Amino acid sequence: MDGTFFAPVPRTGLDGRPFLMLGALNGHAPQDEDTTWLRDWRRLDGWKRWLTVRDAGHFTFLDLPVLGGQLGVTDPTAPLPGRRSGEITRAYVTAFFDQHLRGLPRPLLNGPSPANPEVLFQNP
Repeated sequence: MDGTFFAPVPRTGLDGRPFLMLGALNGHAPQDEDTTWLRDWRRLDGWKRWLTVRDAGHFTFLDLPVLGGQLGVTDPTAPLPGRRSGEITRAYVTAFFDQHLRGLPRPLLNGPSPANPEVLFQNP
């Protein structure tokens, strides 16, 4: 989640294994400076989703914004409220594991959701 691929996905893919890429819109959209996401997206050979989140930052997908929000602290470079960042992370990561480990269909992963307008589905 929201980091550079320091070790590239092999050119031959991941033997069809599912992969979820979840990151901040600023920095991880297809045209942004971190080109590792686009490179490795093209190499993924199984089920895959590339999701970016508006107003998110590098630490959005950790507990830090949730805890900071409880203390009244907000990162001005990532204005997504801490509580909301926790809700989004929990929803999409849980849906991914439910679908791929428990075999439970999760429509949340099929496309944009009116309940989560901050989440953008990338498909370069």
